[in-house]
Amino acid sequence: MTLLKKSAAEFAAMLAAGDVTSVELTQACLDRIAAVDGAVHSFLYVDAEGALAQAAASDARRAAGTPASELDGVPIAVKDVLATQGLPTTCGSKILEGWIPPYDATVVARLKAAGLPILGKTNMDEFAMGSSTEHSAYGPTHNPWDLDRIPGGSGGGSAAAVAAFEAPLAIGTDTGGSIRQPGAVTGTVGLKPTYGGISRYGLVAMANSLDQVGPVTRTVLDSALLHEVIGGHDPLDSTSIDQPLPALVAAARDGASGDLSGLRVGVIAELRGEGYQAGVQQRFDEAVALLVGAGAEVVEVSCPSFAHALAAYYLIMPSEASSNLARFDAMRYGLRVVPDGDPSAEDVMRATRDAGFGDEVKRRIILGTYALSSGYYDAYYGQAQKVRTLISQDFAAAFDLADVLVSPTAPTTAFRIGEKLDDPLAMYLNDVATIPANLAGIPGISIPAGLAPEDGLPVGFQVLAPALADDRLYRVGAALEALLEKQWGAPLLSQAPELTPAVEPVETSGGAA
Repeated sequence: MTLLKKSAAEFAAMLAAGDVTSVELTQACLDRIAAVDGAVHSFLYVDAEGALAQAAASDARRAAGTPASELDGVPIAVKDVLATQGLPTTCGSKILEGWIPPYDATVVARLKAAGLPILGKTNMDEFAMGSSTEHSAYGPTHNPWDLDRIPGGSGGGSAAAVAAFEAPLAIGTDTGGSIRQPGAVTGTVGLKPTYGGISRYGLVAMANSLDQVGPVTRTVLDSALLHEVIGGHDPLDSTSIDQPLPALVAAARDGASGDLSGLRVGVIAELRGEGYQAGVQQRFDEAVALLVGAGAEVVEVSCPSFAHALAAYYLIMPSEASSNLARFDAMRYGLRVVPDGDPSAEDVMRATRDAGFGDEVKRRIILGTYALSSGYYDAYYGQAQKVRTLISQDFAAAFDLADVLVSPTAPTTAFRIGEKLDDPLAMYLNDVATIPANLAGIPGISIPAGLAPEDGLPVGFQVLAPALADDRLYRVGAALEALLEKQWGAPLLSQAPELTPAVEPVETSGGAA
């Protein structure tokens, strides 16, 4: 277990020095999954055979002196919303149960090209619709800090896998906060890149103008290393930015010195105060004080349109989702339910969608279809897009005053499983601080900021930067991480309780976990 608590950067150094092999490291991860995932339920599918074969190939490259990348041989988990050739991709939905894609998403192809063994596919809210990973058709994921609590969503499986030391790295997706919010409540690092900075080809879309792939890690440096592997232009994605990535790893290593002299930090007035848990606000204020001590200048900025961000998001996102999910019609792939008698194609489609989609997906499809319907398009969807423009303008004005903007990542720590399932509006409020970045297309990162004094659960600190300035996130994030770890004396995850589940071991022979 001591081995698995190291960072991906430390694993990479050990592999380069020959202190451990990729097969040994991958097997240790698989053993950990077998031991604890029955309680955590991070994984929907574990590909032990494939991961070990990829690890053996990595060891051969290392022995020949030709590693494919710095992270060659470091295992990784992939959110089940990305197409993986030869492995199931369900998006956490019954309607895609058993679907095996015939191709890899670009991000997955880049992971393979860089030599990272893929341990398996992680659990998620169905089609990424949720803030708690309770809306998976295959059961909820549990937070390793407290198994009775949620790990965030929709990418709770990836965050929990990293927090439970089942995988040193994971891939998530962030449509309204689904990397950053799980990062906040599990004590992990989660980054949403600039829109277009990482390819969306092979990502099963929920909302095309909002979705982004990003890294889920234990440290800021690990995130930068993974970001450089998966990022950059992709001609297969029409929204991909055709220019090189900034020097992300260099920025993270530079920031680790803890010196932020000359940096202007803007505290967003609208993303604090009422509705935020007292302990969350306390840890945020303490982190801001550390930035000041490191030489940063802190100013308060106002983004008044943020008050309407949640409402705008929950019109734009369901509208795009209702269009995207229309492809699941029982005619081409996925589940097909044929009613008795002599059903028409419409009857089959209706029965299949009724059986295949969960309640939250149906709710959002109905909302989106209504917002796009004749007579309501301008009143709802059109107005929401106008608010989106105002939010982008607010960000532009704020970045004239500050180099980065900061806020708590989520208003509360992890709530109990089942606590908000019957109140969708309360659930949606978990994304109030993360949604504005998705609407504007700018990058954001969540850094562990400590444990809330009320409940001893992790709190996240969010840093936002202008579009294409992802390197600023790594510089500031690494500096804050170094300052906090110096204060704590160790990484936050080292304080997580040891998992001792009284459950049957998870089968990892290439089947579902």
